[in-house]
Amino acid sequence: MQRKENETPQGQAASVLVEFLEVAITAVVFLKGVYPSGAFERRRYMNVVVQRARHPQLRYYIHATVSGLLPFLQKGMVDRVAVVFFNTDNVPLEKFIFKLTVNQSYGSSVEGVDLQISLRSFLAKLSVSESLTKKLPPDCRWEITGNFQLLPETGTSKEANFWIPTDTKQWEQPLFITPIRSMSSDPLCLQFYIEHPSLSESSVL
Repeated sequence: MQRKENETPQGQAASVLVEFLEVAITAVVFLKGVYPSGAFERRRYMNVVVQRARHPQLRYYIHATVSGLLPFLQKGMVDRVAVVFFNTDNVPLEKFIFKLTVNQSYGSSVEGVDLQISLRSFLAKLSVSESLTKKLPPDCRWEITGNFQLLPETGTSKEANFWIPTDTKQWEQPLFITPIRSMSSDPLCLQFYIEHPSLSESSVL
């Protein structure tokens, strides 16, 4: 990652985070087997073997969605980014959650390489986490969602127009949470975990 001149610590951290999220979300989609393995190709990122989507539309969706978060991450407006898998009735079955905080009061320079090293462990852990996930039914769908502490105003920027409000009920279900990895390295704190519905809810899906 190239550091931009006069970039704030929050901007530096957000740039590294956006780059990481694009790779990590692609890894989640690959892990869940939603598409044939041939839809991905192996690449190296942070000296770790990762997957890159071959299909232009899939690659664009992940890239554009995550890149659209950048200005909101810089301002500390984003609380969570999630990859959510739904059944054919549009009921969430499994969520991969990136819960994050970008410290707005942090004033020192950010070493991008150090931050990348900290994030690399998430990718290594994710690659061996399939046993912690649940088998998805055929014809499921998925999407990337962002949970904002303050909703961006439509029309203020092209990034704000990209985000569509969603049903908040999907964030209020009884949950089982499986922690995967966490880190705290100012100005960025990040937790990565999987959410599943409760047993009672799973029984009626």
